[in-house]
Amino acid sequence: MKLELKGITKRFGALVANDHIDLVVEPGQVHSLLGENGAGKSTLMNVLYGLYEPTEGEILVDDRPVTFNGPSDAMAAGIGMVHQHFMLVPVFTVAENVALGNETTKLAGMLNLEQTKRRIREISDQYGFDVDPDAVVEDLPVGVQQRVEIIKALIRDAEVLILDEPTAVLTPRETDELLGIMRQLTEDGKSVVFISHKLREVKAVSDVITVIRRGKVVGSADPSASTTELASLMVGRSVSLNLNKAPATPGEETFVVENLTIASATGPALLDGVSFGIRRGEILAVAGVQGNGQTELTEAIMGLQDHVTGSIRLDGEELVGRRTRDIINSGVGFVPEDRNVDGLVGTFSVAENLVLNRYDQAPFARGVSLRPAVIEANAAEKITEFDIRTQSAATAAGTLSGGNQQKVVMARELSRPLQLFIASQPTRGVDVGSIEFLHRRIISERDVGTPVMIVSTELDEVLELADRIAVLYGGRLMGIVPADTSRDVLGQMMAGMSADEATAQHTDSKGGAK
Repeated sequence: MKLELKGITKRFGALVANDHIDLVVEPGQVHSLLGENGAGKSTLMNVLYGLYEPTEGEILVDDRPVTFNGPSDAMAAGIGMVHQHFMLVPVFTVAENVALGNETTKLAGMLNLEQTKRRIREISDQYGFDVDPDAVVEDLPVGVQQRVEIIKALIRDAEVLILDEPTAVLTPRETDELLGIMRQLTEDGKSVVFISHKLREVKAVSDVITVIRRGKVVGSADPSASTTELASLMVGRSVSLNLNKAPATPGEETFVVENLTIASATGPALLDGVSFGIRRGEILAVAGVQGNGQTELTEAIMGLQDHVTGSIRLDGEELVGRRTRDIINSGVGFVPEDRNVDGLVGTFSVAENLVLNRYDQAPFARGVSLRPAVIEANAAEKITEFDIRTQSAATAAGTLSGGNQQKVVMARELSRPLQLFIASQPTRGVDVGSIEFLHRRIISERDVGTPVMIVSTELDEVLELADRIAVLYGGRLMGIVPADTSRDVLGQMMAGMSADEATAQHTDSKGGAK
C-alpha cells in the first residue's frame, strides 16, 4: 500500500505544529521521521491516524484521497499505530486487549475469544513474537507488551504501521529485536513509519529518512549519512556529537548510600537494599529502563520520599529524615526528571527561576526583602554563560523551548559551590545542540571535584558521560561496572541479570563465536 501526505498543515491557534508537509511511504519500506522532541513528528502521525483533523492538505492511499474522522477510519484503510505510551488494559489478558474494539461473537452474542487467540498465535509464530494469548498484560515485560500492540494492528490487517518513539522504554536487546521485527514486516510487503530522534537506530533500520525541524520537512537523507550530518539537519547548524573529556581523577568517597530501601504499601519495595558510593571528581551514571526505581532513588536522596530506611550520607552527615530545603542548603544541586513539574515555575520569569533555590539568601535578599537589581544582574550573567535563548530575563520561563528551559534549571543548580550534583534525565526533550552544551557543563562540574550522579534512560548518554555505571532493575542494584562495559552486558543487566552473570555470559558468547 502506498501512502502519501500532501501539504499537511496542522495549526493549534497561532502555533503551527505542521507546516505544508509532503511525505510518501512506499510499500515494503521503513520510512523514518527524524527530528527532535517538539519538531512535529507525533502531531503529523496523529493527523495520519485520524486523531487530529488537518487544517490543510490531504492524505492519499494508493493515489486516492481519503478522509479520516477517527482512528477506526485509519485502521479500516490499513493504517495501524503503536503509541509511545501503550494503549493496553493492564488487568486484561493479551487476547482480551487484542479483541477490544474488534470483537467477534458466537451465537447468543458471546465473545469469541478462541478465534482471537488463534490469530494471535498465527501472527506470533509468523514473526517470532513468543506471545501467550492468555497472559495478563501487567505481568509481561515492556518489550512483550509492545509486541501485543503490534499484534493489535496486524490482526486488523494493517499495511502501514506507525511506531511512535518505540524504543524509548526498551532495553538494548529489546531494541535490537524490534528493529529485526520491523525488517520482517517490510519483507512481507508492509510499510513502517518509524518516528525517532535516536540517530543510531534510525541509521540501522531505515530505507528512507525524512528530517523534520520546527514543523517543516527540511530534507531527506540516506541511511549511510553520518550521525553528524543527520544531527546537523535536525538542528540547522553543525553539531559535534563527540564529547571530548579527560579521564576522571577521583578523590575521596564523600557521598555514600547504604542499604537504601523504600517500602511500598501495595507490593514489592520501590527500592530494595541499594548501596553505592560516589567519589569527588567522578560521574556515576545510573542506567535502567524507566520505572525501575530511578525516580524513587533521586527523590529519596532529596528528601521527597516517605518510608525510607537505610542511610544516605554526604560528607559524613546523614540526609535521611532531613527536609528538602536543608538538603539543598547542604550543597546538593538537583535537576529533576520533569522540569515542568518540579524544576521550573512556568509563570515566573527567567530571572526569578534562576534564584528559586536561593531567593531568600544573600545576595538576592536582605532580611525579608528581595533585591531585584541583584536578581536581574545574576540573570544577565547566567543567560550569557549558559547561552539561554530568551527575549529578556523578564520572559516567563514556561514560554521558552525545552532546551532553554533545561538550561535555566541547569544554570540555577550549578550557580554555587556544590558538594553533590544530581541530574535526572538531563537532556530529555532537548535538541542535539543543547545536549552538546549541557554535557560539557556536567563534565566541567566533575572536573572541579564535585561528585556527580546522572540518571538516564538513554544508553548513549550514559556511555558518553559515565566514569562508572550502576544499573537498576526492579528497584534492585544489578551491579556497578566500568564505563567501557559493552552494550550487551548493560542490556542484560537492564533486563534483570547481575553484573557478574551478564559479564560471564558475554565472555562465553565471545568465546563461542571464535
